[in-house]
Amino acid sequence: MKYESMMIAGLFATCFALCTLVMGAMLTTTPDSVRLVAAQASTTPATARATCTAAPGATTCPRA
Repeated sequence: MKYESMMIAGLFATCFALCTLVMGAMLTTTPDSVRLVAAQASTTPATARATCTAAPGATTCPRA
């Protein structure tokens, strides 16, 4: 009985560690699509402000 208890405890620890690693990877990884949008957004506002003729209080440009 001691052997089976040690095996089930080891299996539990292994599964817990694996689930923790997978969850950590999912929470810290940024998808490529998000990185591309962020890179594009960092360069877009400077050019959009120069060509936008929206009202001074407008939050978006109608042509963008």
